[in-house]
Amino acid sequence: MDGKQDYDVLGFIYEYLISNFAANAGKKAGEFYTPHEVSLLMSEIVADHLKDRTEIKIYDPTSGSGSLLINIGKAVGKHMGDSDRIKYYAQELKENTYNLTRMNLVMRGILPDNIVTRNGDTLEEDWPYFDESDPVGTYDPLYVDAVVSNPPYSQNWNPADKEADPRYARFGLAPKGKADYAFLLHDLFHIKNDGIMTIVLPHGVLFRGGEEGEIRRNLIENNHIDAVIGLPANIFFGTGIPTIIMVLKQKRDNTDILIVDASKGYEKVGKNNKLRASDIKKITDVVTKRMDVHKFSRVVSRDEIRENDYNLNIPRYVDSSEKPESWDIYASMFGGIPAKEVDELSDYWAAFPALKGEIFTKVNDSYYELRTSDIKKAVQSSEDVRAFISRYIASFDGFDEYLKKELMQAMSGVNISKEEAVLSEDIFGRLKGMPLVDAYEAYQILDNDWNKISVDLEIIQSEGFEATKQVDPNMVIKKKNGKDQEVQEGWIGHVIPFELAQARYMSEAVEALKKAEERLSEIVASYDEALDELPEEEKDKDFVNDDKTAFVWAEVKKAIKAKDVEPEVLAVLKKVLLNNDEEKKLKKQIKDDGEKLHLETKKLIENLEDDQVMELLHDKWIVPLVESLQQLPDSFISELINELEKLCSKYEDTLEQVEDQISSTENELSRMLSMLSGNDFDMQGIAELKKMLGGV
Repeated sequence: MDGKQDYDVLGFIYEYLISNFAANAGKKAGEFYTPHEVSLLMSEIVADHLKDRTEIKIYDPTSGSGSLLINIGKAVGKHMGDSDRIKYYAQELKENTYNLTRMNLVMRGILPDNIVTRNGDTLEEDWPYFDESDPVGTYDPLYVDAVVSNPPYSQNWNPADKEADPRYARFGLAPKGKADYAFLLHDLFHIKNDGIMTIVLPHGVLFRGGEEGEIRRNLIENNHIDAVIGLPANIFFGTGIPTIIMVLKQKRDNTDILIVDASKGYEKVGKNNKLRASDIKKITDVVTKRMDVHKFSRVVSRDEIRENDYNLNIPRYVDSSEKPESWDIYASMFGGIPAKEVDELSDYWAAFPALKGEIFTKVNDSYYELRTSDIKKAVQSSEDVRAFISRYIASFDGFDEYLKKELMQAMSGVNISKEEAVLSEDIFGRLKGMPLVDAYEAYQILDNDWNKISVDLEIIQSEGFEATKQVDPNMVIKKKNGKDQEVQEGWIGHVIPFELAQARYMSEAVEALKKAEERLSEIVASYDEALDELPEEEKDKDFVNDDKTAFVWAEVKKAIKAKDVEPEVLAVLKKVLLNNDEEKKLKKQIKDDGEKLHLETKKLIENLEDDQVMELLHDKWIVPLVESLQQLPDSFISELINELEKLCSKYEDTLEQVEDQISSTENELSRMLSMLSGNDFDMQGIAELKKMLGGV
């Protein structure tokens, strides 16, 4: 490191190592690591609540590695602009883990005066905090703007003699075997009247009865629970149990609770599920704007929750399950396509008004029949579909120029932490009112590309524009004398990829190399074809290897020279030998030309003009993003085609037709059995089989 990266690089490395340690070490390690994506989600919710404040305090009473605090600090800092006005409080029970918290906070370059940490049992040794040498002067009851925590789930604790503890007195004591609500009430106690808290808990806290049910009732009646977010299963290291994030506040104007079922939105990564950037943004938008979204979220009144005896189990309020497949008995018996199943695609018919009539003919009010034999062609050639795609593409008119202005014209001054939000706002604005298109899919496309663009911007801002003309040694690990060794294998662009520079400025050389490689592939494939041309007995000769999979070139030459094979075989051998000679020349040519192209590309990048760099950055940053966004309608149009084909094939054959096919097949089999002959036992068996088939 050259020091320009400050502590962010160290922090990234630390988080990478700790996440892999948690993944590999099982539950014990998972106890002090919150997956980055869950941490980001909690941070975005908290940051939105605190976005207008100029100075804040944040606290994690079960701090583990400190990742929650750090992410909230970063998220809030985007709004404040000065991260030095954020004070971090952390408490952790285990000494080694406590040291991880301190290390991680210090490594991020946080001012020492802004870090206050304690090694102690959160439930037994709560703030207020004071130094025994000066109890009055150092007394700190600790009320903060935000509390975030991921406490150990359903941990044993001792509630004895805690009835008067101000943290629990208003709500009740959590049962001895489950400290989940003890941690929650501790967090709630420490937020200011205008503060917010987010806590990760097991799903059971939403519906378990007894002492927990009473605490939940008191929290609801006192209007503290703001939102409940159901997360996907298997998202935390070391445990596959379903978990939730609960959002609480001290003071709220509204009395309802937002229930979110986010359990279906994730990607599979190894053994675990992982929230995508689009999932995090969708949940954050829904929570901060308190939105009702079909099969995803609902704002539930306190009266409805009372009617359900304060049970907050998510499926009671939000049904995210897939609709079970049903079969229409009439269509199954007589044919036709049920109108009610066609109407389930109403969103598509609203977007493409004429398409339904182009695919279906109405038989009566209840049934349709298929009008076209090629559904895919009918959809793709529909004027409505084409007009929709044109309208969608038109919505991104000027987007290329907008990106140039945002990312390239002032790249040295782009606020990297805020810019993705700026770009996403523009994309969401362009897609507003556009049916069928999921704006969060567009956001995911942006995020995928932004992860690459932001790295380049950070390099340019920290190392200067000349870094774009830099190449680095391409170091790879290779075995040498039985040991792994790092060796250089050519060069790679520091910012500009070699392939990109070649595509724009060296296309003729690239195309010539590509043609040579294609010809080489053709020659290699021709050997198999030549082997197939040989008679089987010729494959036993010395010019074919023992596996009969390749020619032995020395023996091929001998056979041609001796001329002791059939003329047609000799022709094959001469042909493959010519190809082999060409193959050797091509391999050398490709190697030499490839090395020459590589070195010329290195020289090209190192001597680029500034305007050429800008062209290449446009190719790298903007072209892929614009093209990916323009292709977004392809996914839901393909989905429509699949749904239509599935629906039509479902009722393609009536039950009567299936029965006729079975009967016809049985009769044909019975007829064929009648043609068989055998001994008495064989014939008795055949006669019985024919009887079962209904034959005579």
